[in-house]
Amino acid sequence: MTKAEIVNEIAKNTGIDKATVLTTVEAFMDSVKDTLARNENVYLRGFGSFIVKKRAQKTARNISKHTTIIIPEHNIPAFKPAKTFVSQVK
Repeated sequence: MTKAEIVNEIAKNTGIDKATVLTTVEAFMDSVKDTLARNENVYLRGFGSFIVKKRAQKTARNISKHTTIIIPEHNIPAFKPAKTFVSQVK
C-alpha cells in the first residue's frame, strides 16, 4: 500500500478531503522522523514503536580487493509492532 492509497482510504472512511488527510499524514511522518533524529522513540499504544537502534562498530571485508574496513558505531531506525498488532496479522 502506498502513501496515496493510505490517504485515499482514510479520506473515504472519514469523509475528510484528501488534501487535509495528505497534510496530516505527511506531518505525522515528519514528526516521527524528527523525533527519531533526536534519538527519541515514538510509542503508539496498540500499534507499535518507532525506535532508534544502535549498531556496534564492526569490521567489514572487501573480498575483491582483499582489504578490511572498520564501520563505525551508528544508529538505525526500526519498528517494533505491538502484541495486538502481531496477533491481528497472524
